[in-house]
Amino acid sequence: MQKQAPFRLEFVALMASLMSIVALSIDALLPALPEISASLGVTKVHDNQFLITMIFLGIGFGQLVFGPLSDSFGRKAIVYIGFLLFIVASIICLTTKSFEMMLFGRVLQGIGLASPRTMSIAMIRDSYHGDYMAKIVSIVVMVFILVPVIAPTLGQLLLYWYDWKAIFYVNLGFGLLVMLWFWWRQDETLAKQRRIPFRPSIFITGTKAFFKFKDAVGYTLVSGFITGSFIVYLSTSQQIFEQQYQLAELFPFIFASLAISVGLSTYLNSRFVVRFGARNIAFYAALAYTLISLLYVFLFINGNNPGIGVLISFFAFQFFAVGLLFGNLRALAMEPLGHMAGIGAALNGFISTVMAVPIANYIGSFVKTSVLPLFIGFSIFGLLSVLVFLRLNVIERRAAQQTV
Repeated sequence: MQKQAPFRLEFVALMASLMSIVALSIDALLPALPEISASLGVTKVHDNQFLITMIFLGIGFGQLVFGPLSDSFGRKAIVYIGFLLFIVASIICLTTKSFEMMLFGRVLQGIGLASPRTMSIAMIRDSYHGDYMAKIVSIVVMVFILVPVIAPTLGQLLLYWYDWKAIFYVNLGFGLLVMLWFWWRQDETLAKQRRIPFRPSIFITGTKAFFKFKDAVGYTLVSGFITGSFIVYLSTSQQIFEQQYQLAELFPFIFASLAISVGLSTYLNSRFVVRFGARNIAFYAALAYTLISLLYVFLFINGNNPGIGVLISFFAFQFFAVGLLFGNLRALAMEPLGHMAGIGAALNGFISTVMAVPIANYIGSFVKTSVLPLFIGFSIFGLLSVLVFLRLNVIERRAAQQTV
């Protein structure tokens, strides 16, 4: 049995900060989407969504590279490489006059940011396991959620004082501070004797090993379903609140209030996950996620948007369930992968993200004059998530019967 590391507040804060570079690069840009598209000559409002979804695409593919490499060369070196790539990508975004090159820069940013995101999960798995790991992940996510609370407001203020390019400069500055803190205070979590000798075939052998763990695959699929439907909200929220509801000035505050709902649920999860178990909490959260979205579809099937208070209430309950899912799903998928945490975190992130991006782009294409398509997407992928949970329970019962 892997020895459980003691709880360290600085470690949790640092892992949350590594993940927060990703969140800041996404959420602070939301208020600036119209300005960026106008600056680059974009005429279709729907195309603005690609500035959000493309960074997730880069994160998905970047994890597939950095995760396996970290199992051979350690976690810290890979974090530095990823951040250097993020710097190059940010320069591309700041200097380009082309929307296509901006999208390329966003993909490249995502590839670079895949490193701190993946390594934070791998380093947590290096140090913790079981439901206690789910507790640590929940606390990390809870701290990390503070960024979406303030990021859109920060982006709005930077737009008011300067322009959209200032957002990229602030992202770079924040990332540099986190990297200095990481270099100064964080020890390597993967000891040399536990590293896997590097060879090109590690990508193939690691992938084959990953797919032998049905739990890891199943919870990764659920992560993809939930993440995909959640990314739709991220990529369309500015369009929904500013254009469908004419609430451009209130958008940062609405976004922040809904992020608090996720933060509250992750906090409660960190308090109760050891007592009730990550699997139980995640299953009932997926069920609630599905039922809430189905209720919205039933009430507003005519496609007319409800009042803003009703919509925010539905979003708040929906995202409360999301907060109970994210940390637990990642912990459940990583639990059997302690011996290959790097490639395990990579494949978990890659598969879920590569699933999520087309889901988000497809559903987002229907979110034009009504929020209904968003909740239809929530319903479909919530239901698929519940079915995966039920299937995993059947597999577990059969395995238990065979061992008796």
